[in-house]
Amino acid sequence: MSAGKQLLMIVELGGYPDFTPLYRSLGYEVDIATSGRKAIAFLKRHRPAAVVAEFNYMPDFRDRMGWLESVLATLQALPETRVVIFYQPDEQAQFDRLCERFSQFTALPQPIDEAALRAALS
Repeated sequence: MSAGKQLLMIVELGGYPDFTPLYRSLGYEVDIATSGRKAIAFLKRHRPAAVVAEFNYMPDFRDRMGWLESVLATLQALPETRVVIFYQPDEQAQFDRLCERFSQFTALPQPIDEAALRAALS
């Protein structure tokens, strides 16, 4: 691996454009995790410069809203890592509850404004 900045892209559901070309244009080397469990394992071994994830409300979780809460808890140990979270506006109420617990990230509603994403990662 070269000495570029590392970005972890966590894609569980997707449904938005692949921003890998944008990430690379900003100098990031992109790694992909397809689940919260894989993302947490990655974060235990690496210190990425940025993490981009999606908020997916999961009402069947007993004690939290979804796997993203566990990822954000892990990221608290990496305060220098930029974090961007994509969310669906129709999940705003649930997303606001997540924001009450965690605030060290940039939230971008879907559809994603590419200029806002670029600004958040620059």
